[in-house]
Amino acid sequence: MIEHNLRFGLSCALVTPFTADGGVANAMLAEHAASCLAAGCDSVTLFGTTGEGPSLGLAERSTALGAMIGKGINPRRSIIGGIASSSLPEAVAQARQLLDADARALLVAPPFYFKNPSEDGLFAWFGAFFDALGGAARDVIVYHIPSVTAVPIPVELVGRLRDAFPGVMRAVKDSGGDWAYSERLLAAHGDLDIMIGDERHLAAGLRHGAQGTISGLANILAPRLRAMLADKADDQAIFDLVQKVLRHPVTPAVKALLAAKTGNGDWLRARPPLQALSGAAVAGMAEAWRAIDTAKAG
Repeated sequence: MIEHNLRFGLSCALVTPFTADGGVANAMLAEHAASCLAAGCDSVTLFGTTGEGPSLGLAERSTALGAMIGKGINPRRSIIGGIASSSLPEAVAQARQLLDADARALLVAPPFYFKNPSEDGLFAWFGAFFDALGGAARDVIVYHIPSVTAVPIPVELVGRLRDAFPGVMRAVKDSGGDWAYSERLLAAHGDLDIMIGDERHLAAGLRHGAQGTISGLANILAPRLRAMLADKADDQAIFDLVQKVLRHPVTPAVKALLAAKTGNGDWLRARPPLQALSGAAVAGMAEAWRAIDTAKAG
């Protein structure tokens, strides 16, 4: 396995497979997680954006966690859990479930229903979240993904949360796709683990001190991404693949890539309101997979 010297490393933002009747295909999920870890991921992230986490209920999340642990995956070493709810009690319940399972870390999105909140309002929400968890609060990754939440995380807010909750607020996942923001975040908060979610900017982020990534493309390209973490070099084929993915709703597009890689069309299923890509788009993603599968890194 290619080695890297990063504190966080490579985490796969796991896609969630669904059965024909819309339930979570838990055995398939656990098997895929194990395969990603075997392929070079340091951890897997459940219930994130790529995993359609906000569409899963607490009972479904519990069963999925149980399937992962039953597969022999060590939660403290290898499982990160996403939290996405505008309801503080719901967010706290999701967090407690993950902490009770001894998950490695919590990936916490801001409350996303109420748009244009002030920085003080966001600070109050995160503060109430940490306070509700009390002494159990640990290893929180604040999630910046304004294209989905429409609630950006100001760089200044990161500093306020770090100072107010030392040892609890440990990291930021930057999925904004805005390199100017990433540069400011890395310059201001190099003491935290900054993860670059947009693979187009990953190598540049690593060269500026980022400590890894939570990556949707790790569902299909874990060894190649691990090599990028080791050498911090840009990979034009990965850049081109991201550009193709962004022509479509991202999660169904990643699922189409995984379906092409595995030959298993069950991966195409999405939970409403998301839908599987159209036939032409699925064919385009299959062509994109074949192209990067044969392209040399670099």
